[in-house]
Amino acid sequence: MLLDPVSAHEPLELRDKDAAAPKALPKGDELKDEIAKLEQKLADLQSAFYADCRHSLLIILQGRDASGKDGVIRTVVGAFNPAGVRVNSFKAPTAIELAHDYLWRIHQVVPENGMAAIFNRSHYEDVLVVRVHNLVPKAVWSKRYKQINDFEQMLTENGTVILKFFLHVSRDEQRTRLRERVEDETKNWKFNAKDLDERNRWDEYTDAYRDALRKCSTKWAPWYVVPADSNKVRNYLIAKRIVETLEGLDLKYPEPKTDLKQYLKTLK
Repeated sequence: MLLDPVSAHEPLELRDKDAAAPKALPKGDELKDEIAKLEQKLADLQSAFYADCRHSLLIILQGRDASGKDGVIRTVVGAFNPAGVRVNSFKAPTAIELAHDYLWRIHQVVPENGMAAIFNRSHYEDVLVVRVHNLVPKAVWSKRYKQINDFEQMLTENGTVILKFFLHVSRDEQRTRLRERVEDETKNWKFNAKDLDERNRWDEYTDAYRDALRKCSTKWAPWYVVPADSNKVRNYLIAKRIVETLEGLDLKYPEPKTDLKQYLKTLK
């Protein structure tokens, strides 16, 4: 396995150098070919997953601004049949959502059996942004780690397979990508001045991410830190982990209830 789950019992540094591509990975055209193979495997496995209909798949993407969440959705998740996947993006909660508990809006879009759901940001914002910006007292957000673990355990006990990826981008690479959003007219629409304010809170977010990943990486819903300075490496590692997970589910196409050969005569 190229990505090891975050351990709740070992230090997690989240250094800038940890965002660089691991040296042991394929490079250049070889890496491109490996990604293409993985995307074909993902397509085949998702087809079987959809037909098997014994599980649901929840993929959670978290990361700093410009870490590549949209890129993962376009490429890796783009290998899936759209009929069997949903993408949910979580922005600041609405007034109605704030009137409920913070997991209410999350539970409404948890995937049903046979379906995959991709969360672009997630319930973890309620121990990240909420913490960094002091939106609720520490006495409130500090209890949420256990609540999230209990919530995710309940989902897995009812057939949901959960994969959580933190896209780890370095400070220098984020600066480069944010500059591109200003300089490239095709990316201007992505620029948000608030991203610069968040960047100024880099160390605070590092502390918040470190705690969230360690406290909420469980055997039923592990966190994976994905080096994200290289888009191709990021996509390769995530695609490989999803493939390995789906291959471990012993997926099967349902057996037909009748002998279908009898219908061949009518198809001449």
